[in-house]
Amino acid sequence: MAIVDVTVIPIGTKTPSVSDYVVDIQRILEQFKVEGKINFQLTPMNTLIEGELPILFEVIQAIHEAPFNQGIKRVATNIRIDDRRDKKVRMEDKLRSVKRKL
Repeated sequence: MAIVDVTVIPIGTKTPSVSDYVVDIQRILEQFKVEGKINFQLTPMNTLIEGELPILFEVIQAIHEAPFNQGIKRVATNIRIDDRRDKKVRMEDKLRSVKRKL
């Protein structure tokens, strides 16, 4: 299982607010979650997604396309992948480990 930190940035929006685009992306992620393919967490600056790597690439493509579907002509997507292969680690496991040490 991998964890992806992803930020989709629509370029050339009419206003500085991008919340409408974030909402659209969150709806796409919710559909993948309902299908049992991923888990995700919205933060103020990005979205964290966990799942199997091939599925995550599918999800990333879907959310990268979302602003284009709303008429945006340019999108920048930043992706950071944490892919640990020696054991299965979930987002909450990583948080729990740090909190235990505090």
